[in-house]
Amino acid sequence: MKLLLVDDEKDFVATLAERLALRHIEADWATSAREAEELIKTRRYDLVVLDVKMPHMGGRQLKQIIEKQLPGVKTIYLTGHGSEEDYRAGVAEAEYYLLKPISIDDLIAKINDALSR
Repeated sequence: MKLLLVDDEKDFVATLAERLALRHIEADWATSAREAEELIKTRRYDLVVLDVKMPHMGGRQLKQIIEKQLPGVKTIYLTGHGSEEDYRAGVAEAEYYLLKPISIDDLIAKINDALSR
């Protein structure tokens, strides 16, 4: 299993990747859509975890770009600033729409469930 985590909060996304690594889950991370686009040019991911609200390009728009490069990739939205509109759209577009804070065990359960579909 290989994940890509994209969140503009560097400390959050780096720590999340570290915690996943401690549980033997390989995860690259990026703090912007541009960084994520560079990573998907050369690497294959099974699932992406995207922050919905980021400067310049949000997770929902980034998801569309990622799907063109990695058809069939699973997506989980993880946000701390979700609106009702984002929630409705996110639930329809992704495997899960989750709110921060979330426990690492709950996130891993959602990742495993999404990948088993």
